Amino acid sequence: MYTALGLVIRPDNELATATAHRLRDAALQLGLKVVVTGRESMPQGFDPTEYVPLDELAQHCDLVAVIGGDGSLLGAARALARSGVPVLGINRGNLGFLTDIHPDDAIDALNAALAGAGQVDRRSLIGVTVIRNGQQIAAGSALNDVVLHKGSSARMLSFDVHVANQQVYQAKADGLIVATPTGSTAYSLSAGGPILHPSLNAWVVVPMFPHTLADRPLVLADDQPIHLSITDQHQSLPLISCDGQTHISVMPGDKICVEKLDAHLDLLHVQGEYDYFAVCREKLGWATRLGD
Repeated sequence: MYTALGLVIRPDNELATATAHRLRDAALQLGLKVVVTGRESMPQGFDPTEYVPLDELAQHCDLVAVIGGDGSLLGAARALARSGVPVLGINRGNLGFLTDIHPDDAIDALNAALAGAGQVDRRSLIGVTVIRNGQQIAAGSALNDVVLHKGSSARMLSFDVHVANQQVYQAKADGLIVATPTGSTAYSLSAGGPILHPSLNAWVVVPMFPHTLADRPLVLADDQPIHLSITDQHQSLPLISCDGQTHISVMPGDKICVEKLDAHLDLLHVQGEYDYFAVCREKLGWATRLGD
């Protein structure tokens, strides 16, 4: 079913490197071509000729294994979006909402994928563009969330929020989180937002430390763009962050548009039927019965 395996390996992590060695050797024995990303963090023992840049990985393989934590997978997701290449997430990080395969099961997961036993879990991406004086000056994408925040200033931000050309509210807060269902268990959850099941075509919009208790989290359909505009001067430049990994400086008067992208990440689950609530029970410590 698959002919070439791409490896994205968490840098400077000996356990991730060890898992990568085992998975590479197993893939080669199964007759797969193996390509690796990350020349700067190339694990010892990998032939540098196997290296390709992350943004070119999908051109060289038809299956990808990300060995690391959710942060490693978030970085890979933006590069692999639109490629249709499925991703195995092998957990060498902390929580592992997205990298759900235990390292000891990595080779079994590869065998299951090759046998066609995988279940594809499609996750949508969110995009942001910044318009200044009628010109687009920046753009970004995210699997988890797009966040407007106040940067290094101690002052709150004042900003307008519109959805589908209708004003939602004028907010005064430390910022605003727009999260996908995938990101609803990340930063948004810490800020008091609800958990959205991945099957929902929706976003959660969460004000960060709002000045008034009337500004509450909202759940909105993801087919309407969200428009933000900063309405006051600020001591330092506010920032837009995408998955907490890429950052865009913005200014008062900038128009910020957040919208669903025509792009997605295909996570491949191979250990029986994927159970989202079992993941929540494990990662969030939900009790299965009173007293647990």
